[in-house]
Amino acid sequence: MNEHDINTAKHMVDAISVLTVVGTLMNILPAVAALFTIIWTGIRIWETDTVRELTGRVKSKGAKDGDEE
Repeated sequence: MNEHDINTAKHMVDAISVLTVVGTLMNILPAVAALFTIIWTGIRIWETDTVRELTGRVKSKGAKDGDEE
């Protein structure tokens, strides 16, 4: 999978996450869906460049997604 495909997949899951929040707020979906959204959003925040820098988990300059540090 190339980087473009990975980013596309992330955007699709993010969109599903937003729809899950809306559905949960409208009492259409159960609380389990809300839990999925909270977990996914937490993972996305944890993997942002800002949080990586704050926690000392900055990727090496030559590293690509999926590479070991």
